[in-house]
Amino acid sequence: MRRPRHLSVEERALWDRVADSAIPLDPQRPVEELVIIARPVNRPVVREIDPIHHFMLGEKANHKRGHDLLPSITARLTKAPLQMDSKAHGKMTRGKLKPEARLDLHGMTMSEAHPELIAFILGSQAIGRRLVLVITGKGKLRDDGGPIPVRHGVLRHQVPQWMALPPLSQAILQVTPAHLTHGGHGAYYVYLRKNR
Repeated sequence: MRRPRHLSVEERALWDRVADSAIPLDPQRPVEELVIIARPVNRPVVREIDPIHHFMLGEKANHKRGHDLLPSITARLTKAPLQMDSKAHGKMTRGKLKPEARLDLHGMTMSEAHPELIAFILGSQAIGRRLVLVITGKGKLRDDGGPIPVRHGVLRHQVPQWMALPPLSQAILQVTPAHLTHGGHGAYYVYLRKNR
């Protein structure tokens, strides 16, 4: 059991000012003495790290430190957990399965492409298609001269994010970058759930 901590002179003066300004709920009830129990504060241990301090001239750099860059869209999709049959997934990633339909989003803006994608995916699932191809293109390398770098291939990065959100996420079982025969990194295989 912890022992109560007594108030300092400043804390007692502050408490008295607060108590004087308070209106009691029950005026007939006597005011009880305040007892404050001090709780230990968990402060994080701060270690000072000087990356140059232990470095010797001619020594190899430590490459074990990671970076905080987001993995590429291809790496994220290939590392996603497998939701479909592994045999069919293997055939699909090798380009052996032929997509039943395709949607080409080349030249569209994001505001044009998003409703097209939703209509295509939900319509394809409604008529019983299982594998469709969504072509986004790889994007153009362009520099508009502004101070903020612009990511090329806006649709290529945005389409998988749209597919991970409702209403498309309920219709999609797996999204994988397409094989070179079907567009490579500028297209995605979309394996749809069976229509219920």
